[in-house]
Amino acid sequence: MNEIAQTSPLTGEFTYVDLLEKIQLKEAAVSVVGQGYVGLPLAVAFAQSGFQVNGLDIDAERVSRLRQCDANSPDIEDSELARLSTSGHYKPSGDFSLLCESDVILICVPTPLRKSKDPDISYVIDVAETLAITLSPGKLIILESTTYPGTTEEVLLPLFEDKGLVCGRDFFLAFSPERIDPGNKQYSVSEIPKVTGGVTKQCTTLAAALYRQIVDHVVEVSSPKVAELAKLYENVFRSVNIALANEFSIMCRELNICSREVIDAAASKPFGFMPFYPGPGIGGHCIPVDPAYLAWKMRFSNYQARFIPLAEEINQSMPGHVVKLVNESLNRRKRCVNGARILALGVAYKAGVGDIRESPALGILNTLICSGAEISYIDPYVPSIDIAGIHFLSSNLTSDLLEKTDCILILTDHPSFDYTTILDSGKLVVDTRDATWGYRADAGQVVRL
Repeated sequence: MNEIAQTSPLTGEFTYVDLLEKIQLKEAAVSVVGQGYVGLPLAVAFAQSGFQVNGLDIDAERVSRLRQCDANSPDIEDSELARLSTSGHYKPSGDFSLLCESDVILICVPTPLRKSKDPDISYVIDVAETLAITLSPGKLIILESTTYPGTTEEVLLPLFEDKGLVCGRDFFLAFSPERIDPGNKQYSVSEIPKVTGGVTKQCTTLAAALYRQIVDHVVEVSSPKVAELAKLYENVFRSVNIALANEFSIMCRELNICSREVIDAAASKPFGFMPFYPGPGIGGHCIPVDPAYLAWKMRFSNYQARFIPLAEEINQSMPGHVVKLVNESLNRRKRCVNGARILALGVAYKAGVGDIRESPALGILNTLICSGAEISYIDPYVPSIDIAGIHFLSSNLTSDLLEKTDCILILTDHPSFDYTTILDSGKLVVDTRDATWGYRADAGQVVRL
């Protein structure tokens, strides 16, 4: 019986070697669960490298759009999606039974916060439970969704081993945090190093072998918990430093000094300094959410994180600071907010994308509308938006519109905006992104953070 077992597909050595060979030969069937801003670029990258990839999503509308080769993504060209679909390397689907046929499953689903600021990993658990029902030997499962340290080993591993299979022998489990930066043309999937940590050494090796098919550099760490925590630390670092820049801008305003000039001067130091710049607040899928995951987890160890809530407090105060600047700037021109025509440039949370999740622009405009301002907006990536119960359509940027506006409020520094025209025609510009820095402007025309 022992000799027979050693040659069975259920034994660790055969399963591991077989799967490793499949990955290296790009014969492994890959399924990427979640076809949003993380999952779609990842699925496309594997398809481009030669794997057969299923892009799975529960959103029927999204699947339908992808089948029509509409990527709706700043990182994926529709023509490339069409090419991969035609070649058969990429198949969008809502059929989760395809997981049974997959050798590799990558989980890239949302992990938002509940209103109580507790982590919501229900989407991850839903996928894991679906997968556990038919889990068979020889599969590599990798979680990419950002979560609290311990999720992979404390939540997913028991679900899968409850089927009687042994991790590292019958199936393989790892965590590799997503690092996609939507709209970033400088760093594509292949150019961003991939951190990966498996439950066992074999798990790490298989995950690293997989990612080496699509990225230039893989960083292997000792455990999933290290990989989970590395992702959180990256975004805590950003949140804290953005908060520092935001508070510094307020201090500079009190001292009647331009914060941008000071930061640029400090950034001339070739070591020991990394510039961060102030803004109207934080938004998107990572910075407002990820630090709270770590703070929540630490409470179970009776440890109260201090930098994280302080940074959150400062960053969340910035929309109110922007509204105050608008009020003060209009008052100096003997104009009140009530009845003022305010044109917002950009409502997305960052330049070059149409994502409005957690965008500080929404709260700023809501407050201004409630104060009686007449709001219009322009965003080439967001054609329409609902704020304060009002449906708005994006306007066209024209000199006539700019001249009739009492205040131009730059909330997102989209590169497509013609800042020269904006300054030539606008009477008052409140620039929360330093988008007009370096452009010629009349004295007192531009107000910055």
